[in-house]
Amino acid sequence: MNRLGAVICFLFFASGLLLNAQVSPDCSNAIPICNNTPVNGGTTGYGVDDFSGATESGCLRQTTSGVIETNSAWYKFRTGASGQLGFNIGFDTSEDWDFALYEASDCNNLGMPVRCNFFDNTDANTYMGVGVDPTGDEDTFLYEEWLQVEPGEDYLLLINNFSNTNSGFSIQFSGNIFVTNPNNALDCSIINNLLGPPVSACDTDTVILDATTATAIGYEWYLDLGTGFSRIPGESAPTLNVAVSALYRVLVVMPSGNNIVSEAQVAFSPSPVTYPLQDEVSCSGNSQINLQLKDLEALGTQSSSDFRVSYHTLQNDATNGVNPLEKEGTVLVGTQTIYVRTTSIENPKCFDASESFRYTSVETPVLTFDEELFLCANETSGTIGELSPNSNYTYSWDTGETSSSIIASQSGIYTLTAIHTSNGVSCTNTRSVTVVKSDLPEIIDVKIEDLQSSNTVEVFINLEGEYSYQMDEETVQQSRQFSNVLPGRHTVKVIDPKGCGEVAEEIVVIGFEKFFTPNGDSINDYWQIKEIAELQNPQVYIYDRFGKFLYQFGSASKGWDGTYNGVPLPVADYWFKLDYTDENGQTQTAKYINNHFSLKR
Repeated sequence: MNRLGAVICFLFFASGLLLNAQVSPDCSNAIPICNNTPVNGGTTGYGVDDFSGATESGCLRQTTSGVIETNSAWYKFRTGASGQLGFNIGFDTSEDWDFALYEASDCNNLGMPVRCNFFDNTDANTYMGVGVDPTGDEDTFLYEEWLQVEPGEDYLLLINNFSNTNSGFSIQFSGNIFVTNPNNALDCSIINNLLGPPVSACDTDTVILDATTATAIGYEWYLDLGTGFSRIPGESAPTLNVAVSALYRVLVVMPSGNNIVSEAQVAFSPSPVTYPLQDEVSCSGNSQINLQLKDLEALGTQSSSDFRVSYHTLQNDATNGVNPLEKEGTVLVGTQTIYVRTTSIENPKCFDASESFRYTSVETPVLTFDEELFLCANETSGTIGELSPNSNYTYSWDTGETSSSIIASQSGIYTLTAIHTSNGVSCTNTRSVTVVKSDLPEIIDVKIEDLQSSNTVEVFINLEGEYSYQMDEETVQQSRQFSNVLPGRHTVKVIDPKGCGEVAEEIVVIGFEKFFTPNGDSINDYWQIKEIAELQNPQVYIYDRFGKFLYQFGSASKGWDGTYNGVPLPVADYWFKLDYTDENGQTQTAKYINNHFSLKR
C-alpha cells in the first residue's frame, strides 16, 4: 500500500493476511525492503506463474508444480550507494531453498538472474546467498559471488522453497557497502507502507512504530502473536513503543470514513554478551593458535547455536564485523591485542565487541636453508642445512647429527629440527631438504593462451624445484610463463639451474578469434584459425557444449559460418578440435590449444 494507506474497510483484514504481510508469492506484489528482515511465517504456493510458462530462468528449472516456482516469496530493494553487496538467507537445516536475483524493476521483463543458486541442501546448512557464509563455511555450494553495485539499481529477489514444508526464513544484508555507507547502503524510499518495512531489532533496541497521518481523528493498535489480531488496550496515540515480537497493525481513523490500515512485523533478537577471556602465550611461526578454543570463554553460558564468535586484530574491524581471523591455522607473532566480537546468528546487528585478550608469542626458530639440493652425475656430496646457526637454538637431524648443517652424499629427504626455549616454553621448527641426484624434469604439460598478438605459453613439469626456462633462442628466464609469443612453431626448454642439463619440447601456437558475429554484415561472419596453413593437412571440428559435432573444415575453407545443416545456431559458447599430420605422417590432435570460443549476433 502507498504512504496514504489503502482506502479499505478494516473488516476486510482477516487473520489470513498474517502470511501476506510477511511474504508475497507474486513478483507484482514483491515486498520492498531496505534492511534485514526477521524470520517470517514461511511460504505456501506460488500465486500466479511469474514466468508465464517458461521452463527455466537462469539456474532455476521447472519443478514438480509444473512451473519454476513451488512455494515462493518475492522481495525488491534498491541500492543507495556503490560498493560490495551481498545477503544471507537463513533457514532451518532440514529445508531446501533456492533463490534468483534479478537486476530489474519490471516483473514482465526480468531478464536473466545476475545471481542464482539451486543446489540441494544436502549438507544441512543454515544459510545461502551472495557473498560469504556468515558461519565461515568456505566449502558451501550455496553461495554466489559478491555484487558490485552502484546507486539507484533496482533488484527483484525470488526465494523459493522446494521442500514444500518450511518454517520460514530471514534475510540479512552483508558486504563492505554497509561499512562505508551504514545509513544509505539501501534506498528506503521504496518502502510505501505506512508503518515501514519489517523490523529486525535487538532486545536492547527501542522500536517505535509511527503511523502519524495528517487529519487523522484516531488510532487503534493491534498485535498478532500467532493466534490472530487483538486490540492493544490503552494505545490510541499515532506512535507505538513496541515491546514484544509480533505482527502489528494500526487502524488510522479518518474523518471521511476511508480509514487506513497498515501492518509491520517486528522481531527482537537476544543481544549477546562477550565474557572476559584469558590472555594467551604460545610459540610464533610454526605454532598455530586455535581460536575455536577461545569461543567457550567468550560465550560463557550462551549457546553456540544462537551466537557466533569472531576475532579481529583491530577494534574497528570487530565493531564492523569485518576481516575476521581464521579460527584454525592462524599464525600470530610478537605481542598483539585480539578483539572479540560475539554476534547473534538470528540478527547480525545484535553484537558485543567490548572484550579483548592479549596474545604473546615466543619466537619460533626460523630455518631458511634451501629445501632442494641437486647433485649432478659428477658430484658426490653437498652441504645442507643452516650455514649461519643461532646460538640460542639447539639443532638435531633425523640422521642423529646435532650441528646446524651436514654433508649429504645420498639421495633422500633430510630433516633438521631447531628448538628455542624461553620462559618455560619450548618452540620447535623443522625443515626438510630433498637431495636429488641427476634427475632432469619432464615436461608434462604446456598451457597455451591463444590471443593472437599477445599469446602466452606456460610450461609445467613433473618435479618441484627451481628451474630456468627458455623459448627458442631467447633470454633464459626464471618464470615458466612466456608472453607475447608469435604464432608458429617454437621450442621450449627447461634448464637445470645447477647445470645438470636441459629438456625441450616443440609446440605450435595458433591464434583464433575468441568470438565471431555471423550476422551477414560481412564483418567477422566466419570463425577461422589464424596461421592454420602452418600445419600439414589441418582439420578443424566444431562441437556444441554437449559434444555434438556441428562442422568440419580445413585450411582452404573460409571457416565456420555459425550454422548446422544450413540452420543458424543460437548465441552460445562452442568448442573445437584441431587435427594435423606430423612429420612422421601420423594424425595428431593439438592438445595444448585453448579450444573455446563464442558465437554472438
